[in-house]
Amino acid sequence: MPRSSRIPGFYQLPPDERLKHVKEFASLTDEEAEIIRSGGLDLATASRMIENVVGKFPLPLGIAVNFLVNGRDYLVPMAIEEPSVVAAASNAAKMARDGGGIHSFQGDQLMIGQVQLVNVPNPYAAKMEILRNKEEILAAANERDPVLVNLGGGAKDLEARVIETELGKMLITHLIVDVKDAMGANAVNTMCEAVAPMLARLTGGSFRLRIISNLADRRIVRAYARIPAESVGGVDVAKGIVEAYHFAKADPYRAATHNKGIMNGIDAVVIATGNDWRAVEAGAHAYAARNGRYEPLSVWEQLPNGDLHGSIELPLAVGIVGGATRTNPLAKLCLKILGVKTAKELAEVIAAVGLVQNLAALRALAAEGIQAGHMSLHAKNIAVMAGAVGEEIDMVAEAMVREKTVRVDRAQEILAELRSRRAKTT
Repeated sequence: MPRSSRIPGFYQLPPDERLKHVKEFASLTDEEAEIIRSGGLDLATASRMIENVVGKFPLPLGIAVNFLVNGRDYLVPMAIEEPSVVAAASNAAKMARDGGGIHSFQGDQLMIGQVQLVNVPNPYAAKMEILRNKEEILAAANERDPVLVNLGGGAKDLEARVIETELGKMLITHLIVDVKDAMGANAVNTMCEAVAPMLARLTGGSFRLRIISNLADRRIVRAYARIPAESVGGVDVAKGIVEAYHFAKADPYRAATHNKGIMNGIDAVVIATGNDWRAVEAGAHAYAARNGRYEPLSVWEQLPNGDLHGSIELPLAVGIVGGATRTNPLAKLCLKILGVKTAKELAEVIAAVGLVQNLAALRALAAEGIQAGHMSLHAKNIAVMAGAVGEEIDMVAEAMVREKTVRVDRAQEILAELRSRRAKTT
């Protein structure tokens, strides 16, 4: 029987039962399931990952269900501290599933490395000299990573640009590198450093910065889905979602929050899989401003029959080899749960998450308002802060949500009343 990510009532199960479903879906061993339960990362490993380690800072790890991407079912690990994100992604993925699922695609895994040249006597003539010696420069770059080249990757092309700065003209060379299944920073940076002396010699200038660009616009991923109007609450709600998108399209103040909602989902998967979420964020927001003003990363339209069509487009540089994807045992298991075989497939799933995360937020805003669902989950955190334990957490949270008053002081009062009533009955 084929595996399905459609697990009705998953959110109602206790954590151990949820983990049991995940274990069966991803064919995890008992030892792997225990790593997920315990957090996996020990201090010795942590000390090899960063400097001055004194402990670990855990994030909740949730599983988003209902994802059907390119005809395949996925359970999606999400590491995030914000309430309602995982639930919203799961719910919106079901809406997309009603319309046939999410379609997603990404091309080659090309990254840009930049070499800055300054004090170039004749920058435009020097630009021609760089382009004339392209093959020699690419060969020098590829000598530094024969493994990547043997896998079919490596430096594939280069560009040269003269830019104006307050300090005068600078000549910037772009190495275009196919990084295959890696995020690519180490490989690209190494290649940039290797060719910098040659570029300086060819141009008569001096090299300065030699580093990857996180505006990975040669690594764009796109996803789209049709959402039946009835799945979001009717034609009028669908219209409200489109109106919300146009608000963000016209107003950068709204667009920033619109895109933040998208990145809620994207970042959570990027973190869970051990990838560089800061690089992904930087690239996404730079891409959102590529037309000279900050705009939404997604587009929402209403079809003639009232259904929604949503799409998303952003640069996404993620890998399944290298870095924390291999040193952090929990990141390795999250990749196993996803079952992705390439960096391209991982990016396609992440883009799908971003699209439906946006759908969930816009639907909430267009229908009942964002606070209704968010506060019901946030109330549990407030109840814990007030000192509630066990079943008290749900009871205090439910009382606050009924009153529409979610504050620590009120949680403390409700908790005191609850305990007082219990004391009188015992």
